Amino acid sequence: MLIHRILSQLAGKNYNGSDVYACGDCVVNQNLIKISVCIPAYNRAGVLPALLESILTQNYDDFEVVINEDGSPEREKIRKVVEHYSILYPDRIRYFENVHNLGYDANLRSLVERASGEYCLFMGNDDLMCPSALETISGAISRYPKIGVFLRSFEAFDGSPQNIVQTFKYFDRELFFPAGAGTISTFYKRSVVIPGVTFHREAALTFATDKFDGSLLYQIYLIANILVEWNGVFSPEIVTLYRNGGTPDFGNSASEKGKFVPQTRTPESSVNFMQGMLEIAQFVENTRHVNIYRSILRDLSNYSYPILFFQADKPLWVFFQYYWSLIKLGFGRQLLFHVYFFAILLLGTQRMEKIIASIKNWLGHTPVIGSVYSGDDKQR
Repeated sequence: MLIHRILSQLAGKNYNGSDVYACGDCVVNQNLIKISVCIPAYNRAGVLPALLESILTQNYDDFEVVINEDGSPEREKIRKVVEHYSILYPDRIRYFENVHNLGYDANLRSLVERASGEYCLFMGNDDLMCPSALETISGAISRYPKIGVFLRSFEAFDGSPQNIVQTFKYFDRELFFPAGAGTISTFYKRSVVIPGVTFHREAALTFATDKFDGSLLYQIYLIANILVEWNGVFSPEIVTLYRNGGTPDFGNSASEKGKFVPQTRTPESSVNFMQGMLEIAQFVENTRHVNIYRSILRDLSNYSYPILFFQADKPLWVFFQYYWSLIKLGFGRQLLFHVYFFAILLLGTQRMEKIIASIKNWLGHTPVIGSVYSGDDKQR
């Protein structure tokens, strides 16, 4: 594969020693690509084949796969996996190895820069894409004018993808969301989980910044800014599967140290994460002149059970301290936040999980709590 080395050198790029599409210049008709499936890779080489299989066997052709390996201990294993699938699916994968560990947010930003599609669709490196997902996403985007962000539905599984434990379907039908504060407030918290997050690449490049590196929330910063001027669309079709139970690998990069701890999720890291969400919302409100902060805080509080769940296994006094830290951030203004906390104490997380899943199954979608803007299903 000498051609990859030559093209890389002609383009003035650093050849990284790998013959696996490291040059990034080997995809035919790059300008015609609709979707770039972007994978920020760090460890978890063992589950990468399943992810690539789920993407590369889609019944849709107008896409590329862009992978950024971010200096993890499993770099060589990841490279071998990509080499294997690059042979099976020629001219489909573009693989890069970062010289230094960029961290989660900077790696996302780099993927947006390196992608060539009209839209970037992100997948966690241990998640899965459902059959016909790309066709569903492309179709929804094409049905409406000036779509900047696609809000997806997804399911979470434990161990095997056949073991679905919860469905995240926010509305019961496809909806168009016109640009503005209401759409930002709805899409904001619902775009934190990465698999299937999709936005317009050129629009995202306009707002590139390193200001929030280390927050693990670069995608919602981009989405909030894009939706000031661009429209959104929601689809009730399940397009991705989120793998529960993975050990967090955040906290290795310079921007993440002191905020997050590798291999664990501490109360302090959870507070830092939520504080980051609010700081980004406040920043976008101030710089883009859209009133979103209060509605986003209210929405986060009304759906704050998962925020509490992550620290519910800690000693009681630690859990209480965490609860109080969230109150100081403003979560205590909504009654449901306190209801979730005391329900966890009384019922435990297992019962609460079953209750929430039962409610979702009965409704057919996630309950709408409070004044959640639900777009316009008549606009075409």
